[in-house]
Amino acid sequence: MAVEITDICIACGACIDECPVEAIVDDDDNPTGEDIYYVYADKCVECVGHHDEPACAAACPTEGCIVWSDVVDGQPSRDEIGADLRKGDTPCVE
Repeated sequence: MAVEITDICIACGACIDECPVEAIVDDDDNPTGEDIYYVYADKCVECVGHHDEPACAAACPTEGCIVWSDVVDGQPSRDEIGADLRKGDTPCVE
């Protein structure tokens, strides 16, 4: 699974600063050309092995900005370690 950043992002940069694997880029480096921050799903590890929860979601001041995408083959997942992504204010997309 990887996080995704929705179009309600306020481009504060908090998520970029907190990502331990540099999977998040700003709108200038978004490979889709969209004017929003972007998470490389093949790099995102949901902070498994780095933090107790995804650091980007914990740092984000905008509720509903960071959501979860589908599972990415070969990547660690919070589902695999039994973490509950529905805790707190961060929504989970199933």
